[in-house]
Amino acid sequence: PTSADGVIVSEHLPLTAKHMHNASVIKTMVTSQGAHEQASYLMHTSYLKRGTIVHPTFGSWVAKLSGEINRTIPMNVKIGGGAGGGAGFLEAKYGALPIGNPKQGLANSKMAEYLDETKFGNRIAMAEKLNVNFSTAYPQKQVRAYSDLYRDAVKLMKSDDLNAFDITQEPESMNELYGTTNFGQGCLLARRLIENKVRYVEVTRGGWDTHNDNFNAVANNCLDIDKALSGLLMDLEMRGLLKETLVVLTSEFGRTPNINGRDGRDHWPYCFTAFLAGGGIKGGVSYGESDDRGRSPVEGKPIKPEDLNATIAYTLGLPLQDVQYSPSGRPFTVAHKGEPLFDVLA
Repeated sequence: PTSADGVIVSEHLPLTAKHMHNASVIKTMVTSQGAHEQASYLMHTSYLKRGTIVHPTFGSWVAKLSGEINRTIPMNVKIGGGAGGGAGFLEAKYGALPIGNPKQGLANSKMAEYLDETKFGNRIAMAEKLNVNFSTAYPQKQVRAYSDLYRDAVKLMKSDDLNAFDITQEPESMNELYGTTNFGQGCLLARRLIENKVRYVEVTRGGWDTHNDNFNAVANNCLDIDKALSGLLMDLEMRGLLKETLVVLTSEFGRTPNINGRDGRDHWPYCFTAFLAGGGIKGGVSYGESDDRGRSPVEGKPIKPEDLNATIAYTLGLPLQDVQYSPSGRPFTVAHKGEPLFDVLA
C-alpha cells in the first residue's frame, strides 16, 4: 500500500510509498535507444547522438534559460560522476559543475596554505596581464568563456556560498535521514544547493546494469534509493521547499521482462517508468499501463525522453519554443519536439 489510492510501487520501496500522494509515476516511458551511451545521451539532451554536433544537456538548457539566480554558485551541478553534463554548443559556463564525491564537497576550492590574499591576487593579476593580448586579438566566445570560468571560480572561492557544498555542517540526524552512501549524501548535498538557489542538480546512482543476479542487486540498490529519495522528499517538505522543487527519478531505459540464463535482466527500451514529485506535479497519479509482463504500453500514450524533458521544462517555466542556434546555424530547443504530459501536472 502507498499513501495514494491506486498507486502501486515495488515492495523494495516502502519509505517512498509513503510519499506517493505528492508524486506521479509515468509507466509508459519508451526510448529508441538500447545502448547505454546513446540512450543516456538522448535522455539528457532530447536529441539523438550525432558525430557532427554535441547537444547541450538538459541542465545546461535550464541554466541558460533561467538566467542568474545565485551570482556565485553555478546554476547546474552534477553529483556522482558519469556522462551527461556538458554544455554542448552553449557557452561553457552553462555546463554542469561536477562533484565526484559529495562527502568531499567541491574539491580544490580553497586557497593553498602557502598563499595569502595578496600573493593570490598578484597571481591572478599576472595571469590576466599575460592573457590580455590574446583575448584582444581573439575575442571569440570560447576565449571569453575560458576567462569567465576562472573569474567565476575565484568569485566562488571568496564567497560564503562555498559553504553550501560542505555537508559536514549538517547534523547527524540528516545522515540518518538520507543514509551515508554516496547517493544518500549526494541527495543531502542537492538539498543544500537547492536552498542556495541552484536551479538544477543531478545526482547519479549506478549499479542497475543487472545482467547477472538481478533480484539481489535490485533489492540492495533499492535500499539505497528508498532511503535517500524518501529522505529528500521529507526534508524538502519540512523546509517548505517541496512545492517549489521538482524531484525526478528515472533511467535511460528499462530491463527485459524475461530472465536470462544468469538470473539477470538485459536492456529493454520498449517500456519503463519515470517518477516525478513535488513542485507542479499532481500527486497520487499513476499514468498509463503496460501489459501484464511489462513488455510495452497498452494504456496511455508512449512517453519519449523528449516528452519527459518537455514536461520537466514546462513545470520549471522554461520557454519550450525558445530557439538556440549551433555554430553551423541550426536551430535547437530545450526538449526538441517533445510535448508536456499534462496528465501528471497540477
